[in-house]
Amino acid sequence: MPETNPEAEELQESLPDLDNPELYINRELSLLAFQKRVLEEALDETNPLLERVKFLSIVGSNLDEFFMVRFAGLKSQVAAGINEPSFDGLTPAEQLAAIRKEVDSLMDASWKCLRDKLMPQLDEAGIHILSYDELTDKQCESISSYFDEIVFPVLTPLAFDPGHPFPHISNLSLNLAVILEDETGQERFARVKVPSTLPRLVPIKRSSGGVKKDGTVPYNHYFVWLEEVIASNIDSLFPGLKILDVYPFRVIRNADMNIQEMEAGDLLEVIERTVNSRRFGFVVRVAVDPDMPGRMRKILVENLKLDPLDVFKFKGPLGLANIMYLYDHIDRYDLKYPAFIPAVPEMLDEEEKPTDPFYNIRRNDILIHHPYDSFASVVDFLEAAAKDPNVLAIKQTLYRVGKNAPVVDSLLRARSQGKQVAVLVELKARFDEESNIGWARTLEREGVHVVYGLLGLKTHSKIALVIRKEGDHIRRYMHLGTGNYNEVTAHLYEDLGLFTCDEKIGADATQLFNYLTGYANTSSFNKLLVAPVNLREELENLIRREIDVHLKEGNGHLIFKVNALADKPMMKLLYEASMAGVRVDLIVRGICGLHPGMEQLGENIRVISILGRFLEHSRIYYFHNNGDEDVYLGSADLLPRNLNTRVEVLFPIEDKNLIRKVRDDILETYLSDNVKARLMLPDGSYTRITPGEEEEPVNSQQVFLNQRHSES
Repeated sequence: MPETNPEAEELQESLPDLDNPELYINRELSLLAFQKRVLEEALDETNPLLERVKFLSIVGSNLDEFFMVRFAGLKSQVAAGINEPSFDGLTPAEQLAAIRKEVDSLMDASWKCLRDKLMPQLDEAGIHILSYDELTDKQCESISSYFDEIVFPVLTPLAFDPGHPFPHISNLSLNLAVILEDETGQERFARVKVPSTLPRLVPIKRSSGGVKKDGTVPYNHYFVWLEEVIASNIDSLFPGLKILDVYPFRVIRNADMNIQEMEAGDLLEVIERTVNSRRFGFVVRVAVDPDMPGRMRKILVENLKLDPLDVFKFKGPLGLANIMYLYDHIDRYDLKYPAFIPAVPEMLDEEEKPTDPFYNIRRNDILIHHPYDSFASVVDFLEAAAKDPNVLAIKQTLYRVGKNAPVVDSLLRARSQGKQVAVLVELKARFDEESNIGWARTLEREGVHVVYGLLGLKTHSKIALVIRKEGDHIRRYMHLGTGNYNEVTAHLYEDLGLFTCDEKIGADATQLFNYLTGYANTSSFNKLLVAPVNLREELENLIRREIDVHLKEGNGHLIFKVNALADKPMMKLLYEASMAGVRVDLIVRGICGLHPGMEQLGENIRVISILGRFLEHSRIYYFHNNGDEDVYLGSADLLPRNLNTRVEVLFPIEDKNLIRKVRDDILETYLSDNVKARLMLPDGSYTRITPGEEEEPVNSQQVFLNQRHSES
């Protein structure tokens, strides 16, 4: 008979109804609250000006994706007659109503940020975004020439009348709705698409935004919106007709793919077709100028089969994501974060054998912290494996690798050297499908064994396995990470990675790849926690162990750093830990579905969200365990999809020095942040944490940058 714990039994009896919807925060509204925090960074004048422009662009891009996926999914549920409430008690229809209200407020605040804050300050800094009617005669002449030479040839006006069906309006397209009058006095409607192949912000001088021929950077840059250029020259598209009204509108369509994998003969071809059909998804939202006449809006609503509630009136440039052009094309480094050079982890930079990462990994496990530590260490590891004659095989998962992928180059080089290379390319990585399809085809052409994962599951784990012959034995070397094998995002995202040749983890890695590429029916692993096999169960066991230990010792402490927390069973368990007295520190960048600090239930739960220069992306799970600490890193957030329908991996940190590094250097720095951290309040809102009178400011990301700078 197992030993009973009276304290645990008493705790269970005292628990309130943890299924009460009032204990939880709606996932979608929590995600929109995150966008508000991103907008705060655009408003924060301690950030460099062009970085603030970048944050505002990110808000626009994030909201586009929110509508294409989350909002579209809810509309599909309503259309299907689904009224099942989410764990917070809101039905899909109620969620849509709440979302519309929040988004309208957020978009208004975003436009005010651009109009009232950023544009005046950009103007002072020499970056001028002008409206067409502000142009001088000389500037108008320059823009007119640009229109005639560059813009006019690519425009295609499409009429709508009995002889011309209403034109297809593609996803995320910016358009001009035009009402004309013909020679008989009859009104006509036409649509002109603003070409996405041209810069949305048109440089008034051809040098604007770039470096001069002499190598210097111009101080003054002048731009005008492309849609205004087209609207002001629209009569050249309709000679002989009178222009009555011209107004912009922007369409967002459903982009969430529903793939019937069980019926797919070739998953690659199915996803390729599905990606191509994305532009034909049903319309979920149209943004229009508030001055657009009612008759024009009616044409759009009727022909786009749109709910009138989803016509958003917005006074300002439609599609804020496009202002990223300023950040990308203006070389004003005084208006951006200072450049930094990532460090090479000390144990990978040994003088004794600097070109042999295997030697260094055999000596000790190595922890790397991106972007502060260089991603080159990962590429070098794979490159060494490609060239080493003792390496027999390389196996790797690829989720998002980007357009230029040195990791893929290393795999191709390994194959050309005669090594066995097996790669799982996740074709269902949302909005990266086309890139991944291209890499899958490239790898297959070179003889790499390419698989696309398990039916019904996305493979989100980040793992590279190198099998090396050493004497009469085989040794397995691994890189396991929290982030993608993407050189570009590794410079922008905060992530952690581990190099190890631990035998049991190596055996687990082999078993995992057999599970992914073959028919291995895996039910357990030695050290890895793998979803959907054992990750949920083992995490629950670790949390319950912390509760039990706390009830005996009184020193329970959980620290979880994740991107999102909205899995109801996990939230219930964290509430339970809080009621037991366990200290629960949650560093949650985005969605958080529980109420911290709630009297009696969440009093011991503290939630902070950190937004800064880098996107916090690592997942860390820390269990105090009465001083015998356990630390896991990996790819999994605490969402149902991560725990149930994705292949995720959490891996243990077992070296005592690395545990201290994660706990005392990394997690403690995050928990001490009083510059970029926001504290989540019991009602679900957030407040900025600021230093007390006796406290020094702690910007966690800057601390990590300073540490690498001092070490170098």
